[in-house]
Amino acid sequence: ERFRDLLMKLGLRQAESGMARSLEEADRVAEALGYPVMVRPSYVLGGRSMQIVYDHAGLMEYMKSAVKASPDHPVLIDKYLSDAIEVDADAISDGETVVVAGIMEHIEEAGVHSGDSACSLPVYTLDKAVVREIERQMKLLAEALGVVGLMNAQFAVKNGTVYILEVNPRGS
Repeated sequence: ERFRDLLMKLGLRQAESGMARSLEEADRVAEALGYPVMVRPSYVLGGRSMQIVYDHAGLMEYMKSAVKASPDHPVLIDKYLSDAIEVDADAISDGETVVVAGIMEHIEEAGVHSGDSACSLPVYTLDKAVVREIERQMKLLAEALGVVGLMNAQFAVKNGTVYILEVNPRGS
């Protein structure tokens, strides 16, 4: 909820999404978004318990195990952006200046976690306007979060539109 509020405040896009704390809520959210959906517990990193779900039965099965992975937090449910290009970006900030050190394009679909795929640095197919937009968003996010140190973020690019997926500030 806090992440969504921050993105709205900054005017950044994310895939349509919702949260659920019960099987009934999960069913309502997924039906409203339409399948497939990407599901994961909140407040876990590294793709732990992340999964693409294609139907109601798969969602119900997932929800039973996801609650065990993060019982005190809601399950995040995002509209799966099929055929999107996944992008990782890294930045460093001293609290005043944010430098985007690298933008890496995933060049194969290899699973639900970005660590599973081969990547290209620099980007392979993205045009300069998309790269500039990712840099702009990284700087906005680092400044808004008060990052001093490293920050990583994942994006999806579909039809030239940049969607923020996740931000991992590692600084203070």
